[in-house]
Amino acid sequence: MVACDVVWAEVATAFGHAQAHAVEALGEIGIAYSPMSEDAALRAAACWYRFRRRSAGKGRIVADFLVGGHAVTQADRLLTRDRGFYRDYFKPLTLVVP
Repeated sequence: MVACDVVWAEVATAFGHAQAHAVEALGEIGIAYSPMSEDAALRAAACWYRFRRRSAGKGRIVADFLVGGHAVTQADRLLTRDRGFYRDYFKPLTLVVP
């Protein structure tokens, strides 16, 4: 399992000033850091642009699109509870919904 820059930062925030512990914890449960490629960032930008045109930019932040862009270009599936959003904007992405 991998986590992109955005997820890494979000998880590390939960550890406050002990961010090294976040890296340790993620490693212990088998999650590796996978930096976002240019292709992933551009895919995210295209989807975010489409979203903003459809919804006047309300209800989502760019981080959601960065996670989706990373997953669709650099991974083979995404673990999420937000099935509707990712199915709508990242159609080719295989979703794992717990």
